[in-house]
Amino acid sequence: MEEKASLSRLQLSNFKLNALLQITLAINENIPVDQLLEKFRSILCNDLNIGKVLMFSYNQKWRRILLYGINRTVADGIRVETDLQYYKQITNLTASLNPNLAQFDTIIPVYHHERPIAYVIIGDIEEEGLGLSPTIKHLYFIQTLANIIMVAIENRNLFNENVRQEAMKKELELASRMQTMLIPNPATLPNNNQLQVSAYYLPHFDVGGDYYDWIKLNNNEVCFCIADVSGKGISAALLMSNFQANLRALTSAKLSITDIINKLNARVIENVNGEKFITMFIGFYDTESRKLTYINAGHNPPIYFDAAKNEVSQLTIGCMGIGMLDEIPKINVGEIEVSHNSKIICFTDGTVEIENAQHQAFGTEPIEQLICKKDNIDHLIDNLIDSLDKHKGPNGDFFDDITLLGIEFK
Repeated sequence: MEEKASLSRLQLSNFKLNALLQITLAINENIPVDQLLEKFRSILCNDLNIGKVLMFSYNQKWRRILLYGINRTVADGIRVETDLQYYKQITNLTASLNPNLAQFDTIIPVYHHERPIAYVIIGDIEEEGLGLSPTIKHLYFIQTLANIIMVAIENRNLFNENVRQEAMKKELELASRMQTMLIPNPATLPNNNQLQVSAYYLPHFDVGGDYYDWIKLNNNEVCFCIADVSGKGISAALLMSNFQANLRALTSAKLSITDIINKLNARVIENVNGEKFITMFIGFYDTESRKLTYINAGHNPPIYFDAAKNEVSQLTIGCMGIGMLDEIPKINVGEIEVSHNSKIICFTDGTVEIENAQHQAFGTEPIEQLICKKDNIDHLIDNLIDSLDKHKGPNGDFFDDITLLGIEFK
């Protein structure tokens, strides 16, 4: 009799070792999850003679991953959140508030790092499987086996997520480089006896929804603009890239400034169907006549310093933002006779809305104070950036894209 018991224990040990080996080899071979779960089911049902198996796992939310020997309607009536989560240990079901659980015998919770990652529910247990009662002898083995499988699946999911995140990071880096190519390099902006131009661009993410441009139309005329898409991230960056292409095409067609605004509005409406809009300031400057023609389409008004009058004003004339309505009801055009040594600073809302530790916005007053100084435009932009850094403080952060475009008219 003792020899028979020893043989039975040996058979049981060999069975468990073989089962663990099967699962471990399957994990190492990286077989699909459904095949791994089928091996687990086969061990439970074919080797341990368990007739019903229901298994739930957690990956951002609880979902059923294994169903065998049970009506799907019954399985659909069991919810982890309400029926299973208060089971911390292996429990034989004698009674349950949910009648759907009455068709099962045992709940086996699977924990990893003190958090539940799966629940295995079994029923219709064959009491003489392998000569021993599975209810008594195999439940902890089933729990261990399920734990190994679920941790392997979780690790695989984490690996796949890391791969996905890395791929997305590389795509964002590429998108950032592409966007940088679309925005003029500050080193290429004019610095001559007619104009000195300086710019600064800092996206909140790798890519942003801010944009500035400088377009030479002919020997005397230039077009410049600054714009901001509602929202942030990739969708804003894609819309802005499309917007830049349209703007450059329209300016090369020698249309009037109002026609450009109307056509840009139509194309933004066509692209985003009212889900986003763009604010922009666009100006056309003639170096011979010293005439600046502009439209402010719902954008933060640029600060203009008239050197001849020693006055500071805001360039507000224009219309509503682009893409807000199918048709812009009214467009006003601003005109300025620019005096020598006058300056303009254009900016996006991320500049003036940044807050300090007391939740006070930066505002336009520091810009108005700086623009009156005799510093050239490069120094002025540098001083403005320093002022922004001091305002937000060492523990603060820029919560939006920041773009500055400064122009000094010689």
